[in-house]
Amino acid sequence: MQHHQKPPARSGQQTPRRVAVLGSTGSIGCNTVEVLEHLGSGYEITGLAAAQSWEKLSQQARRTHPKVVALSHPTQDALAHLRGSLAAHKSIAVEEGAAALDHMVQRDDVDIVVAAVVGAAGLSPVLRAAKAGKWIALANKEALVVAGCLVMPLAQKHGAQILPIDSEHSAIFQSLRSGQASEIRRIILTASGGPFRTWSAEKAANATIAEALNHPNWNMGPKITIDSATLMNKALEIIEAHWLFGLPADRIEVLIHPQSIIHSMIEFVDGSIIAQLGTPDMRTAIQYAITHPARVAGCSTRLDWSKIKEMTFEEPKGRFPALELGFEVIRRGGTSGAVVNAANEKANELFRAGTITFGQIVATTQKVLHRHLTDGFIAQPTLTNLLAADQWARHAVLETIQ
Repeated sequence: MQHHQKPPARSGQQTPRRVAVLGSTGSIGCNTVEVLEHLGSGYEITGLAAAQSWEKLSQQARRTHPKVVALSHPTQDALAHLRGSLAAHKSIAVEEGAAALDHMVQRDDVDIVVAAVVGAAGLSPVLRAAKAGKWIALANKEALVVAGCLVMPLAQKHGAQILPIDSEHSAIFQSLRSGQASEIRRIILTASGGPFRTWSAEKAANATIAEALNHPNWNMGPKITIDSATLMNKALEIIEAHWLFGLPADRIEVLIHPQSIIHSMIEFVDGSIIAQLGTPDMRTAIQYAITHPARVAGCSTRLDWSKIKEMTFEEPKGRFPALELGFEVIRRGGTSGAVVNAANEKANELFRAGTITFGQIVATTQKVLHRHLTDGFIAQPTLTNLLAADQWARHAVLETIQ
């Protein structure tokens, strides 16, 4: 039987939209809490979850008074500190462990789940939320990159809505209001090109950690910032776009747009191109996912047209080998997304630890994928298969670099 959840109430209606924020202390999570505080009375924070950052979580909880907070991977000290800091707030329950996130997303007093946990740790709660028929404001790339083949059918079956928070997918999602999915000729994901856009391949291959972390436009966590420098984040977005909008690889393109003003665009079959523009401020996309389909006054920075001198575009051509991995995953399906995601996560981590060079991140990920495709690939995977592929890929990275 299909369980269709009615859309959560909007501001101005009797019942507020009740929101759980997973990964509330990260960059997206902090912006989400800010957006919800800005939105005010029509929105209520029911749950907040972090991995270990108890101080920030405690500050957020004391400001917003959720029903429950959780630390998914706490140290004993962190948990004790969190409980102590919230002792005076008897109405806030404190939970711990990865299962606490699964419980939080299934609560009856949660309408919208903001999934902003980085990495494969965010996968289980997204699957639970989909099964519970919730609205999922999705910032966790891994849910679709690793398990799009499970998440999308589950969401469809249980009437869950998936609303993208990524600025590029939000741009496509917003632009789609100008036409039907069947009228799309292609979608064009824009990419800033990262800090090494003008560097030679040879020079970029030996870039330092500090150089790779110096993103020209966006302020994000270290893992995602490195992914932006390799353009692996764009490869992951190509895979996400395939699942979110049901498009094959040959109808998804990437264009380098250094100014990051156009966040992405759709070309329709009649030749019209609809784009969404704005400042590089995540709060716009976050708010749209939470208030959808309404638009309300926002707290993000505004675009000053008088300051824009130019908007330029470049073909990525062969300069960013990571992009091809995204298209290959769409064509192969199965366990390939889990392997690319995990191999990249591990290689990214090894680069930040100073173990491998910048150039080895993508090269190693490619080698691991191709090894997997010849031996171990599963076309119709279960969640167990996907998690096993994830673990295998991490070990394969270490073997490859040795």
